[in-house]
Amino acid sequence: MATNRKFKELIHRHRTHFLAHKTRPYSFRLNQLKNLLKLYEENNDLILSSLKNDMNKSKLEAYLYEVDFMKNDVRMAIKYLKNWMKETKLKMNLLMPMDDAGIVGEPEGVVLILSPWNYPFQLTLIPLCAAIASGNCVVIKPSEISPHSSKTIATLIPRYLDTDCYSVVEGGPDVVGALLEEKFDHIFYTGSFTVAREIHRMANKYLTKCTFELGGKSPVYLDSTVDVTMAAKRIMWGKCINVGQTCVAPDYVICTKSMETKFLTAAKLAMDEWYGPDWKKAEDLARIVNLRHFHRVKDLLLSGGEVGLGGKWDEEELWIEPSVVVNVKETDKIMTDEIFGPLLAIYNVESEDEAIEFINSRPSKPLCLYVFSASKATMKRFRDETQSGTMAFNDTIVQFAVDELPFGGIGESGHGYYHGKFGFDEFTHFKGIVYRDYSWIGDQVGIFRYPPYSALKIKILSFLLCHWKKFKFIYFDYFGEIFLFLAGFFVAWWVFQL
Repeated sequence: MATNRKFKELIHRHRTHFLAHKTRPYSFRLNQLKNLLKLYEENNDLILSSLKNDMNKSKLEAYLYEVDFMKNDVRMAIKYLKNWMKETKLKMNLLMPMDDAGIVGEPEGVVLILSPWNYPFQLTLIPLCAAIASGNCVVIKPSEISPHSSKTIATLIPRYLDTDCYSVVEGGPDVVGALLEEKFDHIFYTGSFTVAREIHRMANKYLTKCTFELGGKSPVYLDSTVDVTMAAKRIMWGKCINVGQTCVAPDYVICTKSMETKFLTAAKLAMDEWYGPDWKKAEDLARIVNLRHFHRVKDLLLSGGEVGLGGKWDEEELWIEPSVVVNVKETDKIMTDEIFGPLLAIYNVESEDEAIEFINSRPSKPLCLYVFSASKATMKRFRDETQSGTMAFNDTIVQFAVDELPFGGIGESGHGYYHGKFGFDEFTHFKGIVYRDYSWIGDQVGIFRYPPYSALKIKILSFLLCHWKKFKFIYFDYFGEIFLFLAGFFVAWWVFQL
């Protein structure tokens, strides 16, 4: 009860400042975003050491895929914030020639961000950046599974951001449950489908808008037209980042048996080139985050098929070797459960048609789909005949680094988008507005909307409400306004004469 009371007071404080419009001004948002950038720049080493302590992330992975990614994200928000906040002006029809319409983005209110452990800084602070840019107050709940990162976030946020509007709450599932009892205006959750379903159930109490960034099975189609050496490097690189504890990591490869043989040879050569003969000694490979996840991934490795590459583990060091599993059946656990670890299954097909049919027949739509082919026709088929949250041709994970692309899932792999402008939009309510004119002319143009109705009035209204796209020149502001004014005046005079 004490916890619930504490959360009520916290959320009430944030909502009070939100309703006082503290977060709305451009100057406030910009200042908070600059402070967020300063947080990254002044605490680089602390962030890297937290990631090292939580899951032995290498300096390159921790910096490029977390710190540097966050810096680029907030710099984009700072650069374009004023433009994102501008009202969008719309053109009017002939019925309202003297009037204006626009779309205004307004913040939603108090936002709850529930973040995961695998990229504990990036997947917490990039949504935070978007929520700040959109003018919201935010409560952050980092994952307790990455305790060093959670503590660092809880320590740094109050030092750099306004504590009246932004706060961090630490704890486990009981804390999440207590938070979800309270009313938020938006919940942003990154994690598993099972937990998302429970969050959605609890959010329904207030019909709270939810953004879910989930996981799922991300397939790779590999055909015979590609350079298998290049393809193997790009696929294994995507699988080995954070030892597969990445929602957009390739999950299984679909290819023919002959391509499987070539892939295994090329993958072994690439792994030995990167990590030497003993991969366990490589400093560039992370570790499984905890014992529970170690046993989960180990069980998947032993759940079906045969090990074609790798297959070793060490429980004491939470080490599971990057492994490729072959001869799997579609009902094997490794093919039905999200792997979220250093395992890559290979499922054999005989043709492109069979691969597309298999992807479309799976219970959930992929978060990501990767296609390796030199054929433009093949690329087009997979683009047009499959569904996925995102897609990349001839590489893995790289779509995540393009700031202008929306990132999000579809169906059970999530809904909602963020990154860059898409993140700003996700935390924004777009309000449509009409500004009516009080002049006599404006009123006379619309006088025939009033009863008594007639067939002639129907025709006139239909004429005035249509989209005048064929008259391109009316979309230029100056000439368009003159045209609409004269047309409206003429129609009003004509109706008045009736």
